[in-house]
Amino acid sequence: MSPLSAAPLLAGRPRNAAILIVDDAPMNAGALRQTMADQGYQTFVANCGESAITIARRVRPDLILLDVVMPGMDGFETCRQLKAHAGTQAIPVILMSARSDTDAIVAGFDIGAVDYLSKPLRMAEVSARVRSQLQMRSNNDTRQEQAERLRTIVDSMAEGLMIIEASGRIQYANPACAGYLGYPPGELAGHSIGELLSAQVTQEYLDYFAGYAACPGTVHQHGAREVVLRRHDGALCPMDLTLTPMYVREPLFIGLLHDITHHKLCETELQRAALVDPLTRIANRRHFDSFLDKEWQRALRSGTPLSLVVLDVDHFKLYNDALGHPAGDLCLQSVAQAVQSHALRATDLAARYGGEEFVLLFAETPADKAQLLAESIRKRVEALRLEHPRSPTSAWLTASIGVATMIPTQRDAIETLFAAADRAMYRAKEGGRNRVHAVCPGQACRLA
Repeated sequence: MSPLSAAPLLAGRPRNAAILIVDDAPMNAGALRQTMADQGYQTFVANCGESAITIARRVRPDLILLDVVMPGMDGFETCRQLKAHAGTQAIPVILMSARSDTDAIVAGFDIGAVDYLSKPLRMAEVSARVRSQLQMRSNNDTRQEQAERLRTIVDSMAEGLMIIEASGRIQYANPACAGYLGYPPGELAGHSIGELLSAQVTQEYLDYFAGYAACPGTVHQHGAREVVLRRHDGALCPMDLTLTPMYVREPLFIGLLHDITHHKLCETELQRAALVDPLTRIANRRHFDSFLDKEWQRALRSGTPLSLVVLDVDHFKLYNDALGHPAGDLCLQSVAQAVQSHALRATDLAARYGGEEFVLLFAETPADKAQLLAESIRKRVEALRLEHPRSPTSAWLTASIGVATMIPTQRDAIETLFAAADRAMYRAKEGGRNRVHAVCPGQACRLA
């Protein structure tokens, strides 16, 4: 019999389990080969240890039946070398020998054999032992494949995943989690959640972990929560953290991390866009009204003057008619920047209030100073030197400006200040345009 022989595979059908038979006695090898073939297994045969190792590394059989007593390399050394090689160490080996002393059997198990058959062989027993080992290997392979598949899924997730112990120690973190937090792969394991979260949030989670560990059935899932995590470089980043408890010999918690930095940036950008005029890129009416209300309340508490400037571009319709709407848009953008350049403090706000009308609020600003600022704005607009061919007022673009100053009291309303500034602006128009007109409703001028 050739040292290497195999039963042919049926094309298109799954491969039957492959058995490598190693025995230097041709009669024993032949009987085993026939028995295994009758069971439907694919068989390979080797008559020495060296040949067995060569075949095993080449074909990777599902199980090896290995005789212990052979010339040259015996079964123990053959098994030892099989177990020392990465390609063959997982293959189950059943030793066969006429030696049935305890020391021989123990030695076989010590070097990695999974079973021991005494000679002379009883073929029914051999078949049963082979079936049992192949079933165990199949089950083990299935579990290993499932574990590898699960690890591949977890490692490929875009979401960050952590397994956290009840003590707060991070037992495992997938690559996405490490990437989110700026740690090299595998380095996050062993760290504590206290290194990632604020002291208060860490304590809340530790209390939750302790409650679950003490009574798993009565503690609800923690659910999703927006947290701020500290990256490896010390930077802070917002994330959604979802915790799910599980009990595997000990209480553990699966933490799913979803990076919401982009969402937060978009949210901030949307909020900002909702407060900005899209054409001029300065504050819009909604933003200004909210700001005015806040500063009005602050002036009520502090008893300080509040000054409002209302500006209207002179003869803007004629400007549009003469030069076209694109030129009109550029004109409004230039005027907006001239107005914006005077809002220098956190308590100042310039806005496009509608059409060609602009407003500027100066908190803690008395009437005389507000009037000087308004005059400066008027001059800045005129200095733009935007030609206005159809203006009856000037060869250049100009603006009429109204100013109103008040020290608000509980009896006053915001509308009073706005109406006064608006009327002042119309007085400036009636007075010939390209000028500033200032008023102080009630006792504001005297008090200011």
